[in-house]
Amino acid sequence: MLSVNGIYFNGKLQLEKPINSKKPLKVVVNFEEIKSNSLSLNDFSFVESQELLKDYKGSFSDEVIEERRGE
Repeated sequence: MLSVNGIYFNGKLQLEKPINSKKPLKVVVNFEEIKSNSLSLNDFSFVESQELLKDYKGSFSDEVIEERRGE
C-alpha cells in the first residue's frame, strides 16, 4: 500500500509527489480540515533557534522545572 498526501481545492486534487503506475490503482480519499494556525516541523528552524539562543546563559531544563513548580 502506498500513501501520498495532497491538497484538494476548487475541485482539484494536487498530490505532494507524482505516482508512476502502469496499471490502475484503487484509492481512498479522506478529507481533513486544514488548520491555518497550526505549526508543523517545517515551521521550525533549529539553526534559527540556535542563533536566537547563542547568548543565553541559563538552562532550558531549569526553566521548565521552575515553570512547572510555579516559581
